[in-house]
Amino acid sequence: MPRKGPFSRRDFLFEAGGGLSGLALAHLLAGENLLAATTGQGCGSTAAVNSPYSPKKPHFQPRAKRVISLFMSGGVSQMDTFDPKPMLEKYAGHPLTGKGEVVVRQGHPGPLMPSPFKFQKHGNGGLEISELFPNVAKHADSLAVVRSVKGRSNDHVMAHYELASGTIRMGAPSVGSWVTYGLGSENQSLPAFVVIYDARGGPFGGPANWSAGYMPAAYQGTIFRSKGDPIFDLKPPEGVSEGQMRSRLNLLEKLNQMDIERNPGNSELAARISAYELAYRMQGCAPEAVDVESESALTKKLYGIDNPITAPFGRQCLIARRLAERGVRFIQLYHGGIGNQNTDTWDAHGNVKENHTQHCAETDYPIAGLLTDLRDRGLLDDTLIIWQSEFGRMPISQRGLGRDHNPGAMSIWMAGAKIKGGQAIGASDEFGYKAEQQVVTVHDLHATILHLLGMDHTKLNFAYQGRQMRLTDVYGELIPQITG
Repeated sequence: MPRKGPFSRRDFLFEAGGGLSGLALAHLLAGENLLAATTGQGCGSTAAVNSPYSPKKPHFQPRAKRVISLFMSGGVSQMDTFDPKPMLEKYAGHPLTGKGEVVVRQGHPGPLMPSPFKFQKHGNGGLEISELFPNVAKHADSLAVVRSVKGRSNDHVMAHYELASGTIRMGAPSVGSWVTYGLGSENQSLPAFVVIYDARGGPFGGPANWSAGYMPAAYQGTIFRSKGDPIFDLKPPEGVSEGQMRSRLNLLEKLNQMDIERNPGNSELAARISAYELAYRMQGCAPEAVDVESESALTKKLYGIDNPITAPFGRQCLIARRLAERGVRFIQLYHGGIGNQNTDTWDAHGNVKENHTQHCAETDYPIAGLLTDLRDRGLLDDTLIIWQSEFGRMPISQRGLGRDHNPGAMSIWMAGAKIKGGQAIGASDEFGYKAEQQVVTVHDLHATILHLLGMDHTKLNFAYQGRQMRLTDVYGELIPQITG
């Protein structure tokens, strides 16, 4: 049937959608009030008009420009890595008493079980670190280890959500989304928030860990693969040249402007055009950003890419460095992917010695390489590195060899961002069962991260359903030994 009136922009997008299929990133980045403008093709091109990634001023002078988060999915045992407990040796085989009701996730609680690993003092500060991390231990004077972090859930998924967003329920924006919302990006040709997960699979809880929640979807994390094309379907369809793609986007921009003038309250398609623009620029920049093969043999060796055990996570860490130096604001790496929980994640129910020996061997050398490389390139002072997991583990045995979940005490560490290293902050009790001295909540941890990036967590708000929401809700205290 013949059309009446002008060919609408909505009709055009519907009928021409096949020609734009190569820009699949659009549905990931669509947001609100994001009208795009032509910005050029360079990998450091300027921001589009009203782009969600336009650089924004922090509340005060920041100590870090970017974050690299190293998340060990499955639950790392604190008393086997960064929180030595000699009393477990003294009372090995005794029941855990005097601590109230002992709640375990899977049952089969056994007696107190000492660590099978030895601890040694490292660096000028004498920081005690397990033999599982001999290479990370060489950076002891750069590490601030917090031994008194407390979570709220012994369930993997809910605990992941808490570390990611401050709440144990899905639907809230992740830390990376809040950081991107607050600061924008230094590079308008790459996403501000990138996620790279284990080749064995994603972490517990899946995409909700990097969701933008109730914020515009433009602020959610974008998955990069560590091998091959960084993003599925990023390349344009066969037979479509760069010039043709640019012409299509220019035409969409004009149609977009016409629609905005007629319907100033309709921002949905304007947001999509902004996403198209970023996807177009990423076609030239994203492949180069993850091209670790262009690095020298010496650099690849530094990250353990020449070793089949360390190569997978080493590649993730090297890509993180490449993204950091290209202005990506928040880089989230996951080690441990859902498959066989005992071998593919840090979930050491069956045998903590075998599990942690394997996973520390996979990550120790690459993490040390990342710290060295950032330091040598002058990036460590303005990059915040966070090493964390969703909860700790029990000081009692599970079926004699394993350890069950324990949100009552976990250890994390931070480096870079001019943080004073070589220090242990807070303490768990004598067995590592509960955080006891200077208890640090996840809200405290998030408040501290935002502070190092120059943002006051009480002032970083987002209006939603009649309330000013924030990452730390109505809680959050800074960790003074880190922010001071």
